[in-house]
Amino acid sequence: MYAYIKGVLAEFEKDAVVIEAGGIGYRVFVPMAQCAGILSTGEEVKIYTKLIVREDAFVLYGFLSRDDLDLFNLLLGVSGIGPKGALGMLDAMSSDELRYAILNEDIKTICRAPGIGQKSAKRVIMELKDKVADVTGLEEAGTPAPSADSPVSGVRRDVLLALSSLGYSSAEALSALHGIEIPEGADAEKVLKLALKQMMQ
Repeated sequence: MYAYIKGVLAEFEKDAVVIEAGGIGYRVFVPMAQCAGILSTGEEVKIYTKLIVREDAFVLYGFLSRDDLDLFNLLLGVSGIGPKGALGMLDAMSSDELRYAILNEDIKTICRAPGIGQKSAKRVIMELKDKVADVTGLEEAGTPAPSADSPVSGVRRDVLLALSSLGYSSAEALSALHGIEIPEGADAEKVLKLALKQMMQ
């Protein structure tokens, strides 16, 4: 019903944001760990949305990129995974980290999401591995993801989010990052410039 909502970010809630558009405040549940560090109240934002109709409510879930929304929709197709579980996975890790975890059958990483146990993680891997591989088109799909706690992983995540906000797909962003070496101690701004330079070649 709603492809996206574009309006002013009116307020943050515990696990949602309120977007004011056309005089209406839309409550949208988002992966707060990612959005809180990027969005600010009072700024105009564009949130890609998925409307879930329940017996007692209409609930909007939203994401900063269409790629994240696509992955959310894929997760909803996994047996036993509902909107809350799918959102929890995309809140606990970036969509690219989750794709890597699925491709590399990394159950431990997927289990970082609240309420996701080993059985659910195995189902996610089993049902989505081929679909995620088709979406990403990564040549180095078997390459293990960096530790989520490493400095390089943190910079990498920030750069992927920045490229996504600039309109690049996850596959394009990952391809650019694969083509450069991230110097030790480099900040996100420097790596972003290297990635953009790589994309222009």
